Amino acid sequence: MKILAIDTSTEACSAALNIDGEIHAAYRLAPREHSRLILTMLDDILAESDTELSQLDAIAFGRGPGSFMGLRIAAGVTQGIAFVHDTPVIPVSTLMAIAEVAYMQTGATRVMAAIDARMDEVYWGVYRREHEAWLISGEEQVISPDNVRFPASDDGGWLAAGTGWASYGDRLQAGNDTRPGRIIEDCYPTAEAIARIAAKELQLGNTCRPDQAVPVYLRNNVAKKPKPVAL
Repeated sequence: MKILAIDTSTEACSAALNIDGEIHAAYRLAPREHSRLILTMLDDILAESDTELSQLDAIAFGRGPGSFMGLRIAAGVTQGIAFVHDTPVIPVSTLMAIAEVAYMQTGATRVMAAIDARMDEVYWGVYRREHEAWLISGEEQVISPDNVRFPASDDGGWLAAGTGWASYGDRLQAGNDTRPGRIIEDCYPTAEAIARIAAKELQLGNTCRPDQAVPVYLRNNVAKKPKPVAL
């Protein structure tokens, strides 16, 4: 099994190659440099592992939510490679990837992930890990931090992760009676986490065609439409 993974959804830029569970990865926290860095990262990890693009079983990418331009970069690179080599694609939630990073760092199996969405909002998702897979509680959403409601817990067992907690931690907690057991504010989605999630998805046959490798923005008004002109 060989899965190439790409993520450029936040300030972090990363690429990874999962070869039967062995991960080759490159990661850099570099805002606004993703388009310059990502192709070099891909070339480096492929050369390091002596792997050709034609040998890939799938390409996974961080499909969002996240930065508008960042998501377009990851989707565009993924589509370009997948179309040329007729490779299946695995879109992976960036919020779920944050949950996976938190699990890799701490072993936490209950994660409240939040990405700073700007415009006084967060991208929000709640995940529970069962049988080596992440299950979402409710739906991913873009929401005011004042309106977020935590899942029920009487043991402080939920870990909070992501840049949304750095920007709006006080407001996220203000409307809730419970508190996270731990907060990791500088937790970003990574291609390594995406590659690990994608391995399970590939086993389950959850892939799509290259033309279906599109970003998930959550926010509908990403681009303002011109107002209709009265005639």
